[in-house]
This record gives sequence, C-alpha cells and structure tokens, in this order.
Amino acid sequence: MKALCNKLGYSFKDMKLLETALTHPSYGGDHHVPHYQRLEFLGDAVLELAISRYLYFEFPEVDEGKLTRIRAGLVREETLCRAARRLELGRFIRLSVGEDRSGGREKPSILCDVMEAVLAAVYLDGGFDCAVEVIRRALAEDLQPKMLEDHLDAKSRLQEILQREGDMPCYEFISMQGPPHAPLFRYSVTLNGRTLGTGDGTSKQNAQQEAARDALRKMRHEA
Repeated sequence: MKALCNKLGYSFKDMKLLETALTHPSYGGDHHVPHYQRLEFLGDAVLELAISRYLYFEFPEVDEGKLTRIRAGLVREETLCRAARRLELGRFIRLSVGEDRSGGREKPSILCDVMEAVLAAVYLDGGFDCAVEVIRRALAEDLQPKMLEDHLDAKSRLQEILQREGDMPCYEFISMQGPPHAPLFRYSVTLNGRTLGTGDGTSKQNAQQEAARDALRKMRHEA
C-alpha cells in the first residue's frame, strides 16, 4: 500500500478506502467485503469534473465542442487503462482466484474501473483538490499540450505530418478479443511496411485512433 501511495503521490488517512478501491467484485463476493463499484461510480464524476475544469482554464479560446472531444479522449477507458498501467495498479488489485487466473489484472475494463475507484477514494479521503493533483500526476503524459491536441483527432494529425513527406499511413487489423458484446480491437498503423504504432480500443475507430496516438508519441520521443 505504501508503494502505491508513493506512485499516487498521496498518503491516505483512511487506508480502508484505498483497500476497497482495489477490491474487485469477485473478491468482495467471495470474502464478504466491500468492493469498488460504488467508488467507481463516484470516481467517474470526480474525473469528469476535474478534467472539465482543467480544460476550461487551459484552453480559454477553444469552443465547447472541441473541449468536449478532448475531454472524451481523456476520460475514456483506453486513457485510464494506460494511466493504471503506468501506476502498476494491476499488482495491487484483490481478485478472486478465477478472475486472477483469467488475466484480470491486465483487463482494460478492470484497470479503468480501479483507476476511477482510486480517484474516488482520494476524493473522499482528502477532498477535491487532492483528487485533482492525483489526476494530474496519473494523466501527466496525456495532459501535455501536444497530447491534448491529439485527442481531437490523432489520425488526422498523423496523416497531416506524414503527407508533408508525401506518405500515407495504413491501418491494419491485428486482433479482436473479449466477448461479442464487449470486444477489444487491436490495430497497427504502418508506413511502407514499418509499424509506427499500435493501439487497443472498444471499437475499430477507437483502436485506430489509439494506434495513431501511439505513433505520434513515438515520433516525438525520437525527435
């Protein structure tokens, strides 16, 4: 727990809140202890308000429609899953034996839910300002100005950059996992046979956007 608090940059006064945020319903049912679903509900609202406030002041000239699109990119499953992985939340989740064996620690839906639950736990323990600081820390990479612009339309931005050199990216389907009602698609974006980035998403379009964002991130790191 101390290791996770260090990663979050926040020390809990009531550690039971954090414990509940890390407890999957499968474990809670088996052991008759509270699980994270109610916290997840609250965390979703805390995150949306924090991001809305941040964008409102960060982009004073941007209209409501564009702000809404940027916010949607920041609060969706793929972005929160990336943040959870950076914090290594999967290591700390309490799962039933069956859920653990089925790879629950790496499931995007679970990681997203736990990320939101942890934010709610911080909010209840320390207040909104503390939750905002944890959000800024957890999503630091995605809150960089260039990354925020990518959330408008990463595919268009990537195409614009490559077209300057006379090139066009190609999006290739890699795999689809999960049940039919909740599929997870994986796509790559390539250029002349070279993979520029890969991405996962709950739709083909989202996966392609994630692949484009991954390519843009790598291009910046190489620059």
